[in-house]
Amino acid sequence: MSLDVNDLAVYYRTLRGDVRALDGVSFSLADGEIMGLAGESGSGKSTLGKSLIRMDARMRHVAGTVRLDGAELPVADDARMVPFRFHQVSLVPQYAMSALNPTRRIGRMVRELVRSRGVDYAGVHPELLRRLELVGLDEQVLRRYPIELSGGMKQRVVMVVSTLLNPSLLIADEVTSALDVSTQRAVAEALAGFRDRGFVKSMVFVTHDLALVHQIADTIMVMYAGRPAEKASSRTIIEAPRHPYTRMLISSLPEVGVTFAGKRLQGIPGRPPGLLDPPPGCRFRDRCPLAFDKCAEQPPFAEVAPGHWAACWKAE
Repeated sequence: MSLDVNDLAVYYRTLRGDVRALDGVSFSLADGEIMGLAGESGSGKSTLGKSLIRMDARMRHVAGTVRLDGAELPVADDARMVPFRFHQVSLVPQYAMSALNPTRRIGRMVRELVRSRGVDYAGVHPELLRRLELVGLDEQVLRRYPIELSGGMKQRVVMVVSTLLNPSLLIADEVTSALDVSTQRAVAEALAGFRDRGFVKSMVFVTHDLALVHQIADTIMVMYAGRPAEKASSRTIIEAPRHPYTRMLISSLPEVGVTFAGKRLQGIPGRPPGLLDPPPGCRFRDRCPLAFDKCAEQPPFAEVAPGHWAACWKAE
């Protein structure tokens, strides 16, 4: 088992109190698995991704454990996580420009980063060039400043740098959100290719684009209000979801080839609950057409079919 997350809870400190961004998240990820992490804005998907590498100082780890390749990651301690970053677990951030130092040429930046991790740059330089070539970039990129690269080129540079030390787990956080449609697909396919070539063992692909993640992910986990709603194979999530939220989320999205006259899109009524003081029980119940009295109790995230988990009393 590559990754095992058990009852993870992560809050954000604010002047009004703690925002319960993650509140009891459990799931596992097998070697070689690409898991898409989907949901509305504010569902906790990016927080979950960043909490696995401890990349946000505002986070307060409250409970839960994260085990990677059998060893526990010290996700509650920023300093103790430093040796694990980019060696065992790595991150491709949402905005590539924010990850690149505008005052450094790409080559110098990579050299400084690799050396800071105790790795000889000369030893990895040939592999760096090979991986740049795999994503359609040549050696000239290393002599350029970030401002000289397009958005897609910057994203591919960050992808190569983030995986250069062959981490077990890669977290790709909304890596396609600022790109045009054709570049989105190229970037997503390049990430899948990294897995296929063994540059990373497993991947968490955070996105709001279900159509895109369906094409590259083996499984999809849908988040809602800081908790997992459903996890299954990509095909099952799209074609046979069990959780009412997943069904309504998919029905609110347009389908290729279906005209407006042929199918009217259905929005999800209501709003997600505030996470400063979330309601007890199922957090989707105020918006759910299937809600009943038992929904006042929190349903377990349970296996309702082989390889299919859902947190709903009516999912079985």
